[in-house]
Amino acid sequence: MNFFVETLNVLVLSVYYMLESIFLWFIPIRKKNVAGEIVLITGAGSGIGRLLALDFASRGATLVLWDISREGNEETCRLAKERGAARVHAYICDCSKRQEIYKVADQVKREVGDVSILVNNAGIVTGKKFIDSPDSLVEKTIEVNCMAHFWTCKAFLPAMMASNHGHLVSIASSAGLIGVNGLADYCASKFAAVGFAESLALEMLALGKNGIKTTIVCPYFINTGMFDGCTTKWPNLMPILKSDYAAKKIMDAILKEQVFLVMPRSLYFVFAFKNLMSVKLGVLLGDYFGAFHFMDHFKGRVKKD
Repeated sequence: MNFFVETLNVLVLSVYYMLESIFLWFIPIRKKNVAGEIVLITGAGSGIGRLLALDFASRGATLVLWDISREGNEETCRLAKERGAARVHAYICDCSKRQEIYKVADQVKREVGDVSILVNNAGIVTGKKFIDSPDSLVEKTIEVNCMAHFWTCKAFLPAMMASNHGHLVSIASSAGLIGVNGLADYCASKFAAVGFAESLALEMLALGKNGIKTTIVCPYFINTGMFDGCTTKWPNLMPILKSDYAAKKIMDAILKEQVFLVMPRSLYFVFAFKNLMSVKLGVLLGDYFGAFHFMDHFKGRVKKD
């Protein structure tokens, strides 16, 4: 009897949730207010991290900016104050080092308070074939792109759990959902980041901490400089994203408490069919979309002297 009742319940709710999803495509979702929230953004000194910081600043949030670059972080701090941020706190932190993350996290708790929105945005890419990647760079890619998420969440999640209020944002990548030629270490780190964020979200639900939200962002290449030189075969179908557009979509997803955000939308169909097709068909379509040659002319962000 329990089997019949539970199965019927699941079927009814499945239909309801599918209809709800369709309905929400056409009806705007109410956005939450982040004024007064303490928002920590890693990798805030440039790119998407800076753009998100400026958007949060204009919405009245208290900002905690982490970056390894003092110059970049201070510039973001200055711009955030121009946007009207009343409280901005900038910290230098190397997200590849666990103990440094814990040390700076403790400093934030003492000087600012408990972080309520954590945006794990910091990321690096080597842009080399796996066999040509130095071990040190492979390790650093994993440490920054994935392990840092573990340590920041371990540092700030307990306070969120105590109040049953918070938001964990993982800026991952479409390369965290499908393998890409020339990005073995990067893909591995982003697959791990997606898996960690998804599993942690389920942990919170299982513990009854439904006030802690999760947003997992999986964009295609964004023109922040990080992937300079990369090309896309069909720009109308899979365009390299403009940073302003990407940041706006990410902020929109955070405010709507959207769990998954994939950009551009065409990738939703790619990932939906990925596990339904044969490996040979997947390789054929991968070649058609240019996945074997995205990284052929990779240059990456040029460091300033």
